[in-house]
Amino acid sequence: MAMIKRALISVSDKNGILEFAQALNGFGVEILSTGGTAKLFREHNIPVIEVSDYTGFPEMLDGRVKTLHPLVHGGILGRRDLPEHVAAMQAANIPNIDMVVVNLYPFEATVAKPDCTLEDAIENIDIGGPAMVRSAAKNWKDVAVLTDASQYAGVLAEMQSTGGATSQATRFALSVAAFNRISNYDAAISDYLSSFNSDNTRNPFPGQTNGRFVKVQDLRYGENPHQQAAFYRDLYPAPGSLVTAEQLQGKELSFNNIADADAAWEAVKSFDTTACVIVKHANPCGVALGADTLEAYGKAFKTDPTSAFGGIIAFNRPIDEATAEAVSKQFVEVLIAPGFSEGALAIFKAKANVRVLKIALPPGGDTAWQQGRNSHDIKRVGSGILVQTADNLEVSRDDLRIVTKKQPTPQQMDDLLFAWRVAKYVKSNAIVFCGGGMTLGVGAGQMSRVDSTRIAAIKAQNAGLSLQASVVASDAFFPFRDGIDVLAEAGAACVIHPGGSMRDEEVIAAADEHGLAMVLTGVRHFRH
Repeated sequence: MAMIKRALISVSDKNGILEFAQALNGFGVEILSTGGTAKLFREHNIPVIEVSDYTGFPEMLDGRVKTLHPLVHGGILGRRDLPEHVAAMQAANIPNIDMVVVNLYPFEATVAKPDCTLEDAIENIDIGGPAMVRSAAKNWKDVAVLTDASQYAGVLAEMQSTGGATSQATRFALSVAAFNRISNYDAAISDYLSSFNSDNTRNPFPGQTNGRFVKVQDLRYGENPHQQAAFYRDLYPAPGSLVTAEQLQGKELSFNNIADADAAWEAVKSFDTTACVIVKHANPCGVALGADTLEAYGKAFKTDPTSAFGGIIAFNRPIDEATAEAVSKQFVEVLIAPGFSEGALAIFKAKANVRVLKIALPPGGDTAWQQGRNSHDIKRVGSGILVQTADNLEVSRDDLRIVTKKQPTPQQMDDLLFAWRVAKYVKSNAIVFCGGGMTLGVGAGQMSRVDSTRIAAIKAQNAGLSLQASVVASDAFFPFRDGIDVLAEAGAACVIHPGGSMRDEEVIAAADEHGLAMVLTGVRHFRH
């Protein structure tokens, strides 16, 4: 145990600091502080010594220099177990500083503002704070370093139980947290500054990108049992994203569970009306809209009952008892929804292995579903990464162009937009047959678009679903007319795709020949 006799407190975020300082004062801790923090303490009658008085050197350069002094850093860095350190500090009359409480200038919050200038960003780069934090974290055997208000309560509780001391385990954990904070802070500065071009404009892809992720849990294994794995989240996770899930029951999530659950959740929350998405091996095998969750599930399950076995099921509305009763009749690995009735949870308790996840939908707004999505996608390649902005583009009726003699009906147009949204979440080459607000057949991940079309038709046939008068979405253009011939033969009445092929005229002529309505989006949705 190390007694806390002297603490240096200098915080930008003042949340909770008054209560913390008052508690330290109650333990008889001498408090050193700077600028605004010291002023706040004086206003609330908390005894404090200004660092400038302590060092005998005034703050200067608009506060840029105030704690960079041997009396400060010597007091933090001096090792109590080394006689030569103790002797040197005594000779220089440098007292020990046993605790450092510092949170840094709000650089991340500053650069997140739309009107932030480079000058604003530079002025919010902390220098003395990180230096003190690193010094204290390095000397963790003797010094406790706190970098976040969430740490105050735990440290005070330990001091209360020990008569004013902190344990070595606590100081080491605080040290690790401190170095992580400094790493994230420096990474944010690097990301921001290296995004400037030579003409002072900003590049959306910085010259150096610094990944900042926090481990959620170790996993039993990766995609296969011989691979090791762990699950990490963004430093600041978005509301409505998978990492915010609360697991209500079931076995530990596996690597593949998490990957598939994310695919299902991202797809289902993109719908404004009640929807159900069933995913198997990262691809939707059944998607449907319904008046309620029971209807949506029933329709989604009909698409491909075989593939739904052992799949991931996601809803964008709370699940009631009737829906839970229906879902419980099949083997499901993971079930996701914004909420569950008490009756629904009681039903799933009988299936203890089912992983039940509760995820709150993002806050309201027309693009609420996008708030929980990544702004960028990352793909690992040999000794590098590919980074791109996320595929968050949506198309509306106004974006569509009808290029055939046959015009789609209003109901067909609804189904075309539904099919197009589903195709966005299917691996390329993607072909999706739909009708009546549900998928009828899904062809995914084939090297040939014609083969994807044939597979989707076979899936529908195997499920006993008719494709007569159905609509079809293709995630990219048809390079030849053969794909149109196959889907027309299967019974489709309308097709939606990006267009843009050198043979568009040939493809459109084929649609006219078959009496199909064809709608072009002008954008594609490759998903590799």
